[in-house]
Amino acid sequence: MDTVLVVDDEAQLRRALRVNLKARGYDVEVAEDGRTGLDLAAKRQPDLVIVDLGLPDIDGVDVVRGLRGWTTVPIIVLSARTEQAEKVAALDAGADDYVTKPFGMDELLARMRAALRRGAAGDEAPTISTPDFTIDLAAKRVTTSAGEVRLTPTEWHILATLVRHRGKLVGQRQLLREVWGPQYGTETNYLRVYIAQLRRKLEPDHTHPRYFVTEPGLGYRFET
Repeated sequence: MDTVLVVDDEAQLRRALRVNLKARGYDVEVAEDGRTGLDLAAKRQPDLVIVDLGLPDIDGVDVVRGLRGWTTVPIIVLSARTEQAEKVAALDAGADDYVTKPFGMDELLARMRAALRRGAAGDEAPTISTPDFTIDLAAKRVTTSAGEVRLTPTEWHILATLVRHRGKLVGQRQLLREVWGPQYGTETNYLRVYIAQLRRKLEPDHTHPRYFVTEPGLGYRFET
């Protein structure tokens, strides 16, 4: 049974999510503010976290950053904020998805299933070595001379998808469908954020990428 941690200051929404998620077989923990949520995450080690941005004590983006300091658990941001900059900030902090309030329960459940699949997906593939890092797809690990590189589930899924097609152009729509699902065919801003994060973590010089190559207007290619 997957454990879901809901961090939201709206009591009615917490109750609704607890009832709906429990009815669908999830174990649910709830927190009404960010610090309580971070404490519960450390104690319970949930399989997925749902975080509201407008929390009473600390901003939800800071909760995401706090979680990403020690875990790669899938994180879905839930918020009434609709500005693109807010979404990009949450994704850049390490969130895996962003659901805008008001939302449909079926949509949230679909996003949760996708996030959990990305977090649990394993690939039976050989180890890929470059002069700067090594990718073990079977173990879901990336290492450099300095040690293991921590990737979020979504960053890992993008990396694995590009590596499986290494040397070949992967179109934006194809990459979006494989990582987020068919409903994300036009969310190219997601790709820009995550490719930038992978470059910062793995490229020797992220301003002049040699591994994660952009084909302007078309997609991305992983070169070894």
